[in-house]
Amino acid sequence: MSSSPVLLAAALPEPPPGHLMIIGGGEDRTQDMRVLRRFVELTRAAAPKVVVLTAASNEQDLVAEVYRHAFGILGAQHSVFAMHTRQDAAHPAVVDHILEADGVFMTGGDQRKLLAIIGGTRTAAAMHRIYRERGACIAGTSAGASAMSEHMLAEGYVDPHPKKGAVSLAAGLGFVPRAIVDQHFSERQRLGRLLTVVAQNPYLLGVGIDEDTALVIERGSGIEVVGRGAVTLVDGREMHSDFLELYDRELIELHNVRLHLLPDGARHGMQEGAAPDSSPMPLPLREAVAILCSGEYPM
Repeated sequence: MSSSPVLLAAALPEPPPGHLMIIGGGEDRTQDMRVLRRFVELTRAAAPKVVVLTAASNEQDLVAEVYRHAFGILGAQHSVFAMHTRQDAAHPAVVDHILEADGVFMTGGDQRKLLAIIGGTRTAAAMHRIYRERGACIAGTSAGASAMSEHMLAEGYVDPHPKKGAVSLAAGLGFVPRAIVDQHFSERQRLGRLLTVVAQNPYLLGVGIDEDTALVIERGSGIEVVGRGAVTLVDGREMHSDFLELYDRELIELHNVRLHLLPDGARHGMQEGAAPDSSPMPLPLREAVAILCSGEYPM
């Protein structure tokens, strides 16, 4: 008697969990390349196929050459695609390359331009597919990092203090559903604007990433930090503020905002003890990690 299709489907092995690598920009591309080297490692392939998307940049040819050189040194088989229109992002050759890739890397530039070109296209769908079904690594640096979340920080002026109306959000690519990402974080003193985002949207976890630093998210498992800086998490779930009472550009009063600073080498699992070499994790940090890894919002 032949096996039923249901039984055959149930016997298929689960795909390995995918990884997201969210980079704060300015990663080293010529010396030890720790962040880029970790990206190549996370593809889990001896000679990985990597697709580089330069759509966010206004100097796509120059950016393409930089990453061709870097990934060539690191032993990755790389295809670099410049994209200027949504038609480019729907081209069958580009989509086919992504579907065969072990990793996709989105460069810096302007996140609004990046989403205008690839948002909702077959390119974006292919990235989600290989992340979910094949355990590929999806990475973005600078503008590419901001685009990784479902809600994207589109623009905002830098102020040392949180002020109402200082930022505006747009739709991102949706890889991290309950977070908002800001990059070049310490170098450009962006804590004030990330606090503004969290004051306006307390259900979003604020994620600030320094230059040459990456937050790695293993789906359903845990996080790690790689690079010379740190990752700042801003949790406003139990926050109180006067945001709704203010006019635009007025300073926001905030109480009970939780802040976690995670330096290079920090590793934390969703469950206590999930990362054997990490230190014991307080409940608020464990809940923040769960938001990043699963998209679930602890109540």
